[in-house]
Order: sequence, then C-alpha cells, then structure tokens
Amino acid sequence: MSNDKVNKRQKSNGKDSNTKQKTKKKMKLWKKIFLVIILILCIAGGVFAYRVHKNGGGLSGMLATVVGHDENTRKSLGELQVLLMGVSTDQEGVALTDTIIAASYNPNTQKAVLLSIPRDSFTGKNTKKAVASDKINAIYNMTRQPKKTLEAVNELTGLNLQYYAIVQTEALIELVDAIGPIEYYVPTDMNYDDTSQDLHIHFVEGLQEIDGQEAEELLRFRKNNDGTSFPEEYGDNDIGRMRNQREFITAVVEQTVKLENITKLGSILDIASRNLITNLNFDVLKDYLPYAVEFSTENLQTASLPGTVPNISETNNVSIFVVDKEKTEQLVTELFYPEKLLEETNENVTSTDGNTTTTTATNSNIKIEVLNGTNDGKRLQEVVNKLNEKGYNVTRTGVEEINSVSKTIIANKKNVSSAIMNDIQETVGIGTISDKSAGGSSSKVDVTIIIGKDYQ
Repeated sequence: MSNDKVNKRQKSNGKDSNTKQKTKKKMKLWKKIFLVIILILCIAGGVFAYRVHKNGGGLSGMLATVVGHDENTRKSLGELQVLLMGVSTDQEGVALTDTIIAASYNPNTQKAVLLSIPRDSFTGKNTKKAVASDKINAIYNMTRQPKKTLEAVNELTGLNLQYYAIVQTEALIELVDAIGPIEYYVPTDMNYDDTSQDLHIHFVEGLQEIDGQEAEELLRFRKNNDGTSFPEEYGDNDIGRMRNQREFITAVVEQTVKLENITKLGSILDIASRNLITNLNFDVLKDYLPYAVEFSTENLQTASLPGTVPNISETNNVSIFVVDKEKTEQLVTELFYPEKLLEETNENVTSTDGNTTTTTATNSNIKIEVLNGTNDGKRLQEVVNKLNEKGYNVTRTGVEEINSVSKTIIANKKNVSSAIMNDIQETVGIGTISDKSAGGSSSKVDVTIIIGKDYQ
C-alpha cells in the first residue's frame, strides 16, 4: 500500500474521530439542556400545583390560578347582584321587559337567588288612575334607559341593585344552542299561536331537549289558545310563566357549569359581550367564573314578589299587580340578607337584665316530617338523628309513595324563614329547597324532607 493511501486513511480516520467527538459533545450538551428544561417544568408544575392547592384545588382552583388569582381573591369578591331583563325583539319598535329577575351569587357561600318581578307590577301613585305605562315592564320601552327599570325595582323591593343586564332574544337562542340542548321538564302541554308575531308554541308535558328557538317559545308561554294556562298548583298565567322562567334558567345554569361545558366559557362570554346591554364590566364577571364552576343548583333559591291583582274595574280597566310591601320586605330579607334573620332565629337563652327581657324562637318550634324515598331504611334514621342533634322537632316519619326518589327535597310548607331552611339543608347535608311543592306530607308540619338516592 502506498504512503499516499495510508496518509489519506489516517486523515479520514482523524476526521471521523473528530466528528464523533463533536457529536458526543453535542449529545451531552442537549442532554443537559433537556434536563434543565425538565427541571424547570417540574419546578413550574410544582409551583402551579401549589397555587392550585392554595386556591382551593380542583377545577375551580386550577381556573383561578390560570387567571392569576390567589387565595385571597375569592375572599375579596363580594356578592354579585344583577337585575336581569329579558327583552323580545320580534316586534319592531317595541321592547317590553316581560322577564325581570333580581339575581345574586355569592362565590364564598355558593348561594344564589332568583327573584321574579311580575311584569305588571304597578309603579304609579294611584291604582284607580292606572295606565299601561305604570307597569314596570313598560319603563324600558318608554325610556330605553335600563337604569330607570333598575331604580323602579329597587323602589319596589328595597334592594340596592347597581348592575343590570338586558338579555335580547338573540342572546338567549345563541346561548342555549352553544351549551345545549337543555334537558328540561316542560310543566304542562303548551299550544299557543299568534300569527301577528309569527309565534307558535307547541310542547307536550314531560322531559324534553330544548334548543335555542324552542327556549324562546317556552319562556314566552303564558296561556293556550283555549284560554287555559299552567296547572293551578304550578301557578297560572304570569305566576306560572315566571316560575317556568326561573326553573328553565336553573336548568341552563346547571348544564353550563358541567365539566364538559367549561371549555365553552370563552364562547359564552363572547355571546354575552355581543348581545347583552349591561353596565357590568366583563373583567369583573370573569373574576367570578372560576368559582361559579363549583356552584350547585341545590344552593339556588327562587321566588316571586308577593302581591295582589285588583279587580280591573277598580284600576281604570288596566290589569296590574300591586306588590305587598310588608311581605316583600320580609321575603327580600330572607333571600338576600339571611344573616339578619339568623340573629333572630338562632336559639338563645332567655335572660333578664334589669328591665330588659330577650326571647327568641328555637329550632324545636319547627315541626319536621321526614319521608324515605329510597329502599335504605338507615338513611331515614341518619337524617332524623342529625335533625334531633340540632334541636329540631321531627314529629313524623314515613315512606314516600314513590319509593325511588333520585334527589332529596326539602319542602317549605308554612313559610319558614330562608335562614331556617338553609340551616336545615346544611344539617341534612344535601337537598333542594322547594316552596310548598312536595307531595305526600301532613299539613300539620312546617317542613317536609323527602330523602332521595343522592343522600349518602
């Protein structure tokens, strides 16, 4: 072999060796970089996990951390109170607010309230000289100033609402279609046609899947073509319509906060920003969203303003609803300011100090009936024991006629205060508070509890 060939082979081997060494150095460098990246990710993940834990853990804690909240953010958030107004836009030039609801949500207690304001609520001075424009649903149509309706609601209720949100028809349809269809039990057969508005409402009583267009029809229903309305026990005409609206909103909220719909929150906010007329800053609203995913509709209380419908001959031939001021004050206190009632209803020792004597009601004054809606007899005794330990008077126990109830119901039979109902719910540990709607109970009790399969 010639010297030239030997030299070329040696040079070639030298180049290969150098290349291999350089490759090894690069591999070592990349390994180091990779390890550093992994270390950084582990540290970042640990910090994120720690912050999620500090923010309460779970999906809520994760969302709160993502948007930059800390463990003190929730505590600093007050109760959010908003006046919701539903406006139909299908009649050109007319914008009657036929849905008016005072709503509140407290992220710390996870309590929420929906209080319906009857659309015919009288806002004038003299009922004998009533005109259509004296109805609360006409204020926005006349002024196009939401604050005017807000002020009227505050005047009627004694609330101090600062925010309003006008929900137009398009927003409702888009929202329901975005998260729906909504599974909802239609409370009665509905058959109504109004060709002047191109409005046709046709539903069969029972569990239905409601899309956006059907949602609008469902919420506008008041009576059938033959003049019949909701069942008397449900609340006919406007009373039934308001209840139907609240219960459908409850179903929408329940479906919105489901885990599978969390990814749709962005589109939901987009729909809101495009269709809502509101003075509520959306940045403020976003602060509440991480905690809203914890909300359960079992913590939702609903009601309608109490009042009377005078004979039309006494109101200048105008159909109006006259709000009962005294009962409204009591109801608003129970729903929105229950802490005031707790001071009055909590058990205290009767004491005398000089000329001052203080007495308050005790839990033993509340008569409770407990019915077992499951096949497990142990659950009944557990609930009774819990109530007895809190001093409540369980006067009757039994078995619900439908021996397979899915959800626990706590029915208010005799206008028991909201504070007491909430305390009973917390004592049992579960249950939906209902107003005089549970069947199979004695009229001699204040509260009926029907234990469902959800009680563990």
